[in-house]
Amino acid sequence: MIDNVRVDEILSKAEGLEGLCKEDVTYLLKSYNFHLKERVFNLAQKIKERIYGKRVVLFAPLYISNFCQNECLYCGFHKKNKEIQKRRLTVDEVNTEVEILINEGVKRILLVSSEDPLISVDNICEFIDAIYSFKNDKGSIRRINVNIAPLSVNDFRKLKLAKIGTYQVFQETYNKEKYNIYHLSGPKSDFIYRYEAPFRALEAGIDDIGMGVLFGLDDPINEINGLLAHVEEMKKIYGVGPHTISVPRLKYAKGAKLSYEPPYHIDDEYFCYIVAILRIAVPYTGIILSTRENKNLRDKLIDLGVSQISAGSSTSPGGYLNRKEDEEQFSIADHRSLKEIIVSLVKKGYIPSFCTACYRKGRTGEVFMELASEGRIKNFCDKNAVLSFAEYIANFGDDRKDELKEYLFKTLDNQKDGFLIDKINEIFSGEKDIYI
Repeated sequence: MIDNVRVDEILSKAEGLEGLCKEDVTYLLKSYNFHLKERVFNLAQKIKERIYGKRVVLFAPLYISNFCQNECLYCGFHKKNKEIQKRRLTVDEVNTEVEILINEGVKRILLVSSEDPLISVDNICEFIDAIYSFKNDKGSIRRINVNIAPLSVNDFRKLKLAKIGTYQVFQETYNKEKYNIYHLSGPKSDFIYRYEAPFRALEAGIDDIGMGVLFGLDDPINEINGLLAHVEEMKKIYGVGPHTISVPRLKYAKGAKLSYEPPYHIDDEYFCYIVAILRIAVPYTGIILSTRENKNLRDKLIDLGVSQISAGSSTSPGGYLNRKEDEEQFSIADHRSLKEIIVSLVKKGYIPSFCTACYRKGRTGEVFMELASEGRIKNFCDKNAVLSFAEYIANFGDDRKDELKEYLFKTLDNQKDGFLIDKINEIFSGEKDIYI
């Protein structure tokens, strides 16, 4: 029997952007029904627009190696997997991938690597430097976020000096017993070392941390509880929560038998409910969704709280030049190009964003969290989304340039912002990289 008074109190607290504790979230997850689902969905959409406005950030993952020393039962890159071809990119090969992404309009990438014993943090920093240094007439990569194995504080300091954006690490599952079952050997089999990785990164001076779980490895209620406990511990010790939370579901990966039939099936509607609850529980945090999910579900989840998505993705090293499904970390369900996703977002009334302003203006860590918690980050997000999208239209609009410009100026007319109109006219006259 659902206590409607308690539900009203929980949702009222969420609507005030106060966030929710584990107990409140657990109650909502266990009280799932159609009526409550619709209330949570509506509130999640409302909160997302209050915090972030209509912008949706776009990025692309860039994989540099799928050689790995870990034996993880769900991952296509696991050490003993003989069913996929292993590959490790050179700096020149990485630059080839970067050029392809730049020529499509990408400005933000997530640099991803397996725990390759032959790739050190110094090698990672070399890749980062090469990527930032690569420029052509279409532009450059302006922000590199990183998803690599946990490091020591000293090695995290090297990443900080390399000018990364967010350091991203997923606990995968917060059930320690199951974690030990799924991670048979290798450095990743150390639950605590991985759990404490965000703390070491913060100690090293990295402001923004990305967290997440791999849904399908344990009961999702347990996973959400573990994630929120992790978030609260980080806030208590360091005064800041995660910059982003990712919500991947376990998907088919060739040669990773656990992925063929995930231990905990989560249907699409309940998965949407989970994402919506995360949005109202941790309102200041960006929610990231990958191309693991199909286009229809991704479009729906953007409405329910997702604020960042990958687009035109490859999950294998060298996959942008020569896509090979048998080298991917997991199967991709949304195969749309970046341009196709942009058109889809525009049709739904969103502003595609390539913004990297907050990193460069110092709106990171506690500063970003305060602005987001108070609903003030939207003042920057919407404007920078418009400016970055105008630059995309000017350089990559092609046959849709007039249509996209018309949409952009219609958005500006609604905002009645003379400053933005002036800046956009500068962009269409050839200026680049304007941000506030």
